[in-house]
Amino acid sequence: MEDDKVVKGTTTVGITCKDGIVFASERRATMGSLVAHKVAEKIFKIDDNIAATIAGSVGDAQNLMKVMNAEVSLYNLRNGEDMSIDAAANLTGNILRSQPRGVQILLGGVDEDGASIYSLDAAGGVIKDKCISTGSGSIFAYGVLEDRYTEDLTVEEGIELALRAISAATERDVYSGNGFLVATVKDDEGFKMLDKEIIESKLAKINN
Repeated sequence: MEDDKVVKGTTTVGITCKDGIVFASERRATMGSLVAHKVAEKIFKIDDNIAATIAGSVGDAQNLMKVMNAEVSLYNLRNGEDMSIDAAANLTGNILRSQPRGVQILLGGVDEDGASIYSLDAAGGVIKDKCISTGSGSIFAYGVLEDRYTEDLTVEEGIELALRAISAATERDVYSGNGFLVATVKDDEGFKMLDKEIIESKLAKINN
């Protein structure tokens, strides 16, 4: 039986673009039918060139983000170079296989091999893909992504597509809503979280 006391409920989107990646999410966290939080943080900076999104049990996911941040920092210090996106994804998978958590993770960024995103399940399965959505609203987000995604999108175009996908989810999924978060990773500027005003401006453009 599902534990209604576990805070969960999410829609996240990850898009690989020709000049970087885009991650987006909404901000609602639920306990059963209760909206427990309206300002949940679901996008995390792991390193200057690596980001992740979380879906599922918030406690499990937040703990995993702290572990990953520490592991990547330690790797960089020991080796004198940044961890690759592939290595970070497989490290996360190994952690989940040794101690499964009730989470879905998107992990991605930019390294010497270009932009990439990986989807990780609760048991540590690791799958690389170009365009991914996780969480309770993903079925609605995929309706937009499958229709509009192309591999030659720029990050700016990817931001608009990600917001369209999350907006579709918030309209139909009761566990998704209460605002938007968007982050990008580009080779020339690293991790960047978009300001609320910029997101609202892009949403206004989409809705006109």
